[in-house]
Amino acid sequence: MATRRPSPDESERCHGILNLDKPRDWTSHDVVAKVRRILGQRSVGHAGTLDPLATGVLLVCVGRATRVAEYLMAGQKVYRAVARLGATTTTYDSQGELIAEARIPKLSRQDVLAALARYVGDIQQTPPAYSAVKQDGVPAYRKARKGETVELAPRPVTIHRIDLLSWSAPHLTIEVTCSPGTYIRSLVHDLGQDFGCGAILIQLTRLRSGQFSLEDAIDLDDLAAAAQSGQVERVLQPLEAALGDLERVDVDAEAVGRLAVGQPIACPTPPTTSAGYARTSDGVVAAILTYDGGRQQWRPNKVFVADDRG
Repeated sequence: MATRRPSPDESERCHGILNLDKPRDWTSHDVVAKVRRILGQRSVGHAGTLDPLATGVLLVCVGRATRVAEYLMAGQKVYRAVARLGATTTTYDSQGELIAEARIPKLSRQDVLAALARYVGDIQQTPPAYSAVKQDGVPAYRKARKGETVELAPRPVTIHRIDLLSWSAPHLTIEVTCSPGTYIRSLVHDLGQDFGCGAILIQLTRLRSGQFSLEDAIDLDDLAAAAQSGQVERVLQPLEAALGDLERVDVDAEAVGRLAVGQPIACPTPPTTSAGYARTSDGVVAAILTYDGGRQQWRPNKVFVADDRG
């Protein structure tokens, strides 16, 4: 009988999603590296970068969950941002090099509300030069740091709402609900240009990413304590938490066996969406599925279980 070689993620101890409150002045990569050290495993990645300036919800995928990061990144985001008017920097925030300062015009609360309203809806937004957006295959920030010219094309984003929390010159505090890919730094910069005085981001907190909120987030000390006491599973969210927009397909052992070797399973009733996930009776996500309407089948796209036969 052949011996099945374990897949790479089977050698990892933990599998799931961490909702972490990122510390200020840490990069997202710093957080991932810290989680790797705390858990003692390699398969760790984040689902959606936060700038070093930012705090708040950073979703970190562990073990098999690294393969569902794309579904987490697709979730709606909510941010609380504090801007300072009267300045412009290279990075559009307080950590960049000062380019210009200008007098702030007299702006009423209604003036500010009217300006914010112009950015609500489907808009074209140009990412900052200091961003991870790639230009010719290279992250823009690398070129910008070398002094090279960075010209990024505007791209569509959706800002669902902007709430004005406070306005007392020079400081503006807003809460923004938006699509993934929206740069709050760019929003602040563009507002500053509208006002004719410039504006930079000085504080940013991600309050929510998809269904994950800051109220439920843990910090790195909490994670370290859980790891030390052998209770990491208590702070991990299951893979299924990333798949709420996909059709759930309950499967038995026979279906799991077919999916494990890349074979489709029957789906005689058309699903409500073309993407789904197979879930066993004990709550394990067996595979990500794609619906084949012509053959009325679910085809495995990503498989998380192995064939134990043979």
